[in-house]
Amino acid sequence: MALYRYADDIVMVCALERDAQRLLTVLPQRLGKYGLTLHPTKTQVTRFTRPPYHAHSRRHTQPTPAGTFDLLGFTHYWGRSRQGNWVVKRQTATARLSRALTRINAWCRDHRHAPVSWQHQQLVHKLRGHYAYYGITGNLDALRLFRLQVIRRWRKWLGRRSHRARWRWERFARFLTRSPLPQAMMRHATPVT
Repeated sequence: MALYRYADDIVMVCALERDAQRLLTVLPQRLGKYGLTLHPTKTQVTRFTRPPYHAHSRRHTQPTPAGTFDLLGFTHYWGRSRQGNWVVKRQTATARLSRALTRINAWCRDHRHAPVSWQHQQLVHKLRGHYAYYGITGNLDALRLFRLQVIRRWRKWLGRRSHRARWRWERFARFLTRSPLPQAMMRHATPVT
């Protein structure tokens, strides 16, 4: 068994499923002694085993999914490394990505009449903050998707500032070449396990 703790979140890894089930029955009693409880919807046993690996065959076909789990805004899943070995990969959880885009959309709507240079400056800060948290190894595609969706939402709300002065894509593309938003980038190299 191994225990990984992140602030008030923990992941317990057990080699055998029966150990995990026993732990799930004993842990609430142990925590109850100290006045603590487990969140009923967030506490679960998830089968997260490495998919079968054939040493002589380095096929990149995916067998049946081995299970995923979300922790700290990332979905953890099994994937192949560049060498063809099975590794745990992480990407931005779908719920977190959609929540962030909803907030960006609301922010762009609420501030559409502010000066465009100020909006640009604020969006640069927001993107850099997103990259600082979610910029880990293997998550570059999700970061690029987030940037693209931010650009689309910003252009949409800039186009609704007035019924006369629309921000067409050509004009907006010229503006982005002069004042670009930061490109998606990896900030943390996480070890592949």
